[in-house]
Amino acid sequence: MVSMSRANLGDFEHLVLLAVMRLGDAAYGLAVRGEIERRTDRTVSTGAVYSTLDRLEHKRFVRSSIEQGTVARDNRLRRRYEILPAGRDAVNAAQSDIRAMSRGLILHKGVR
Repeated sequence: MVSMSRANLGDFEHLVLLAVMRLGDAAYGLAVRGEIERRTDRTVSTGAVYSTLDRLEHKRFVRSSIEQGTVARDNRLRRRYEILPAGRDAVNAAQSDIRAMSRGLILHKGVR
């Protein structure tokens, strides 16, 4: 039986939340994109990252704040993201589900 209080987290939402957690105070949209691309070796569109961050903010898994940019950015404002407790809970639940489903399986690269 599935608990209704458990939030469903899509694969990409999961990756975005993990990137926000990893980046900490440096979790800006483009940095999130770069972190996902570096760690997963896949191309990610900027639009997909920002729309996912907006959706996660709507779900109250992350919070954003506007900060003054640096001289290197021509002082342009930038939006920083931070994970909220509900976001951490969602990541923990998703990780737990993946471990439970994987338990006992032998996963080999290149299996046909």
